[in-house]
Amino acid sequence: MDQLAISFKRYLKETLDINVHPKQWLGTENLPIFLRNMYVFFEVRILGIPCLIMATKDKAEQTPATIQKHMLQMRKKRHDAVIYVQQKMTAYNRKRLIQHKIPFVVPLNQMYLPFLGIDLREYFKNIRETEANFSPSTQVVVLYYLSQNDPFRLTPKTLANALGYSIMTMTRALDELDGAGLGEIAVEGRERVLRFNQDKKQVWETALKRLRSPVKERLWVKTFSNQPFGVKAGLSALAHYSNLAEPANPVLALERKQWKKVKSNADVMILNIAEPDASEFEIWSYSPSLFGIKGIVERFSLFLSMRGDNDERIQSALEGMMEQVEW
Repeated sequence: MDQLAISFKRYLKETLDINVHPKQWLGTENLPIFLRNMYVFFEVRILGIPCLIMATKDKAEQTPATIQKHMLQMRKKRHDAVIYVQQKMTAYNRKRLIQHKIPFVVPLNQMYLPFLGIDLREYFKNIRETEANFSPSTQVVVLYYLSQNDPFRLTPKTLANALGYSIMTMTRALDELDGAGLGEIAVEGRERVLRFNQDKKQVWETALKRLRSPVKERLWVKTFSNQPFGVKAGLSALAHYSNLAEPANPVLALERKQWKKVKSNADVMILNIAEPDASEFEIWSYSPSLFGIKGIVERFSLFLSMRGDNDERIQSALEGMMEQVEW
């Protein structure tokens, strides 16, 4: 018997003192190939009600909309209640499944079986903190979406080509956005496509609590050549987007990889304190030039990098800058 079915049986016994005996469903050969590849199917009777278990073969979560479609297809084959069984589940998807009234069981963790009047939600594994910051690559995907003028398809491949990340990293980023509820993933042909379910302004406002400052480190650096380093950031960039004056020491942003190359150059020197002819270097977790315009970082990343500054003039300038964004 499949391990997930064994866990399902034990969970019902331990939680509800119900004995069930799952057995493999023999009708799988008549199902579409994609369903056979995604699920293992078992028959079971719970309190006398015939049910079909639709157990996932891997740990990857599907969106509630996708699960619901798969269940509808199964109900065309059988009129029994269909129960979605998964090894683990994020709190957000758990909530959405319940909202869709989709029966599910996460063995040894939680269950929702509305046709039996069973709703156990008091405990669940916190797989991912719902308010945790996005990873840098996921944040870059959000910024990429906000920076585009025309609609486009967000797939791991197109994003990898556009942003310089691996397809695997972009796949994880799409999963993270889907899990956060900012969008939903659909399978179109052989591609997974993420579609945001809000307009750009709403996406920005919703994502803001999970977006972090891209600045990982700030350094004072003196350069001895005319070679340009990085792009304008900090007060230098904010002066471009507002009425603030240019700072006495220019502020430049570089990605960590770029900084490692620059640091090995004999034409730069790291200082302990600011000097009149020094520059302030910000070392970013992603490339500040990805969405920059004419050597200046874009508004969204600039806002994130400076929103923690307590200077009222800066906060006023940031507010005015964001009011200029054309959504």
